Amino acid sequence: MRTNQEIISILKDRTNEKNISMSELARQVDMAKSAISRYFNGTREFPLNRVNDFAKVLGLTPEYILGVGVSHNELISVYEKLNPTRQTNVYNYANDQLEEQNKVVQMPTTNTVKVYGAVSAGTGEYMVDNQPEEVDYSGTVPEHDFAVTVNGDSMTPLFDDKQIIFVKKAQEARSGQIVIAEYDGQAYVKKFVADDNGCRLVSLNKKYHDLPIDEEHEMSLFGIVVL
Repeated sequence: MRTNQEIISILKDRTNEKNISMSELARQVDMAKSAISRYFNGTREFPLNRVNDFAKVLGLTPEYILGVGVSHNELISVYEKLNPTRQTNVYNYANDQLEEQNKVVQMPTTNTVKVYGAVSAGTGEYMVDNQPEEVDYSGTVPEHDFAVTVNGDSMTPLFDDKQIIFVKKAQEARSGQIVIAEYDGQAYVKKFVADDNGCRLVSLNKKYHDLPIDEEHEMSLFGIVVL
């Protein structure tokens, strides 16, 4: 596992190689530019739960960024130390493994999750005191405290209407994180933004207005969406 400094070094080098500006990187991974700046200058730890987003944009694998598993160079180094007969054995074994892998049909994993009502990506939903409903969910279920259903399209393309999302309970959030919040008595899924213009809940779909967080409105966090 790489250190935070090593991870950031890889991300910065790859960003420069692909000639991606920090603003463009922030847009593609859906984070605030100021947050990425803090990661790159070492004042904040890189959030490991976002490694998949950075890997996709930068054309890398999460395993390579984090330094887990066996690297290509390590495999080649061991292979070159083998005599010709053993190298042939390794090659034949690798081919057998590839053929076996290609024959495997990956069946979708179905899990049962408890969904505590809906949160709105647009106009607000009431979520407090809802009783959970057990529903089938196909896919990987991340570590979470509760799950909710998204209603509306204000968070597209990140979340679709009726999509189930998973949440870790929290009372505070960093700028750029996707949160579940109660705002004036209704529950929303929005991006929390804090900058020179103040704090607000922001929709990714620009046809929706921001929700300002100020003395005229009541806002509290339910948690952070696990991406």
